[in-house]
Amino acid sequence: MNLEYFIAKRLITGSGHKISISAPIIKIAISAIALGIIMMLIAIATGVGLKHKIRDKVTAFNGHIQIYNYDNNNSEVSVVPVDLNQDFYPEFKSVDGVAHVQAVASKAGFIRTEETFEGIIAKGVGPNYNWNAFEEFLVEGKLPDYSNGLNDDVLISSIMANRLRLHLGDSFFAFFIKDGDPSKTPNQRKFNIVGVYDSGFEELDGLYLFIDIRHIQRMNKWRTDQVGNFEVFLDDFEDIDEKSKEIHGRTISTLDTRTVEDKYYNIFEWISLFDFNIALIIGIMIIVGGINMITALLVLILERTQMIGILKAMGTSNWSVRKIFLYNAAYLIGIGLLWGNAIAISIIWIQHEFRLFKFPNPQEYYIEYIPVHIDFYSVLLLNIGVLLLCLLMLLLPSYIVTKITPVKAIKFE
Repeated sequence: MNLEYFIAKRLITGSGHKISISAPIIKIAISAIALGIIMMLIAIATGVGLKHKIRDKVTAFNGHIQIYNYDNNNSEVSVVPVDLNQDFYPEFKSVDGVAHVQAVASKAGFIRTEETFEGIIAKGVGPNYNWNAFEEFLVEGKLPDYSNGLNDDVLISSIMANRLRLHLGDSFFAFFIKDGDPSKTPNQRKFNIVGVYDSGFEELDGLYLFIDIRHIQRMNKWRTDQVGNFEVFLDDFEDIDEKSKEIHGRTISTLDTRTVEDKYYNIFEWISLFDFNIALIIGIMIIVGGINMITALLVLILERTQMIGILKAMGTSNWSVRKIFLYNAAYLIGIGLLWGNAIAISIIWIQHEFRLFKFPNPQEYYIEYIPVHIDFYSVLLLNIGVLLLCLLMLLLPSYIVTKITPVKAIKFE
């Protein structure tokens, strides 16, 4: 039988501690642990959720990795075509972890209406384009279908439509520079709006118009088996650097690769700061909870001074006595963690389902509501980490037990 655990359990389950002088201090310590774990879990859920949501929106427009011709010089528009007949298209079988590959092309132009005009980048997409993310972004109409013959249907952003005073079902003329020479008469195309989207990314929404890729192929005088570049989607974003190198090694020498992190360096540099904020909040909450537990432990030791003296007089070692109070402290920490987890997970679930909390300035965070994301392993590791760190912080104050002598302790009142 574990004697220290047995004594600690009797102290915990006994009714005496409920009316002792340490009762309010113990309640404060438990509340501090519970509040701390609530703050930490919410910080992780909101920080990670916002990171995932922002990067998912950016990758929806670009894929995780782009494969393009070296001569394109990282341009936003397609300059030199790439042959569609590649070993990696339509399936990248030689690299594990690739979910989808799609062929696209882009061309700069502008839209002119009777009242105004707006510069655009027309993104040409084909029948295998991944519309999954845009199903969530769609606010009016439907997504265009380019699986049959050439058509004039387009998907336009709500920002662009408002600027041009266009609505769902309207038609408009778009003009594109011919052969990269502004002095030549531009190519003219008439398009019909079948869908309106809003991703929350004003920089991207105000730029991209989605059209049939065959329009760009005809305007650029490309063959039907020539495209601007390929966009690669991965199963796991965390593998992006590794997979980019692997994909680069599996493509021909005239093709280059670029990750979405490299293309939008500023955005991903900004969201990487979320990790620092999360770590800072976790650190502060652990220190606050630990200090409260140290206070509670010292009061418990003071309150049980006579018991300590009796145990020592019976030959119990200092470490055994310290273990009694550490077991007691672990129980109190566990109670705080239990309540904290229950409350935090409930708040996170409610926000995930009902999106009650929203950003006062959604344009700065590219999303209207506060997204949350958390997984079982993050919760488990955080709880284990908090428990172990708090117990480590309690090792030093528990050393006060070694300074208590049996004679003085038994006489202590």
